[in-house]
Amino acid sequence: MITNLLVFLLLLAVQFARSDRRQYHDDYEDVTVNQMLAPKDHQADATHILNNLLQEYDRTLRPDIGVKPTVIDVDIYVNSIGPVSSIDMEYQIDIIFSQSWIDTRLRYNSSTKILTLNSNMVGLIWVPDTIFRNAKNADSHWITTPNQLLRIWNDGKILYTLRLTINAECQLQLHNFPMDEHSCPLVFSSYGYPRDEMIYKWRKNSVSTSDQKSWRLYQFDFMGLRNSTSLLKTTAGDYVVMTVYFDLSRRMGYFTIQTYIPCILTVVLSWVSFWIKSDATPARTALGITSVLTMTTLSTVARTSLPRVSYVTAMDLFVTVCFLFVFAAMIEYATLNYYSYSVRKPASAKPQTLAYSVLDVGLSPTSVMTLNNSLYWQQFEDACVYDCLDGKDCQSFFCCYEECRGGGWRRGRIHVDIQELDAYSRVFFPTSFLLFNIVYWVSYLYL
Repeated sequence: MITNLLVFLLLLAVQFARSDRRQYHDDYEDVTVNQMLAPKDHQADATHILNNLLQEYDRTLRPDIGVKPTVIDVDIYVNSIGPVSSIDMEYQIDIIFSQSWIDTRLRYNSSTKILTLNSNMVGLIWVPDTIFRNAKNADSHWITTPNQLLRIWNDGKILYTLRLTINAECQLQLHNFPMDEHSCPLVFSSYGYPRDEMIYKWRKNSVSTSDQKSWRLYQFDFMGLRNSTSLLKTTAGDYVVMTVYFDLSRRMGYFTIQTYIPCILTVVLSWVSFWIKSDATPARTALGITSVLTMTTLSTVARTSLPRVSYVTAMDLFVTVCFLFVFAAMIEYATLNYYSYSVRKPASAKPQTLAYSVLDVGLSPTSVMTLNNSLYWQQFEDACVYDCLDGKDCQSFFCCYEECRGGGWRRGRIHVDIQELDAYSRVFFPTSFLLFNIVYWVSYLYL
């Protein structure tokens, strides 16, 4: 009895296991069949739609030919801008260029409202012959596949997008360099279809940009963009031209560090010679020549960032004025040294006997006196003083001695004491350079 009961339970367990396995297989097969039926139907439907659309389609003819112009709606998404080359006068831009239009020949009746296709389909339908008029060269992206998108709606609307990297021409006006601002254009239009056959239009919010942190505008700040539509009249017809302007403002940091500050310091360094004694000829000559050569090097380096334009830029003006200040400091010492040497030289042609009673001078004609660490022949000094008081000039427009202040030669002339030329320069050079900087920076930054 117990044995029969055990056999019955064993048979019951085997039967239950078989029923569970059968039910599992039935469920698995049903799920697999249901998942595969929908894609096959959708694929067959899309294939059928494309075969019917392209059966009598002529991709060489534009939509609505002979009826009305084809309207192309465009928009641009800017991935990045830069770098901008001032020497080549061009800039690089990476964009996703989108065009959409209506082609009634591609309408279809199906529950599938949108067909998203790859780049292979682009060559089978008509697409606009858009060109970028100011592009020097352009590349489309092909890795890992061609970066192109084609979508067809059931009402015949087509969306065609592609990613491009363009080196576009930008005519930079460098009169205010390096405080200049520019509007670099991106110009495109149809190559062969005039206005009566194809019209371009901007979409709403048609130009957008990505995060600017990844842009390579090393010397520029992006100030904004604007778009416009214009008409280009040619012998082949009137073409609708679309333009996007990218407003850029140059940063001065690089040029301030590399050019402006070194030029200012070199000019200030040249003023050190005014505090060196006039008889220290080697020291003052070496300082002057070194300052001039330094300014020459700085002016050459400053020009490496610019094309060979024929007009004067703001940096050229500043460097040139600094060079003139340095050169003038060296000429100042040459003038001082020349006239000081002329005073020290004895005059052999002067008469040996002079009327000293007029000056009440009791020194011997052959005696020697020391003035400003230089030896002067008393005989020459007395002759010069006598000529000054007699209405004659010792040196034109310059006065060698204090007695000349009251002489008749002073009428209609400027009194400059040549021995005090360094003292005059210590005030004149810094003051004039400061005034120049005030006028320069206010003019270029605020006017």
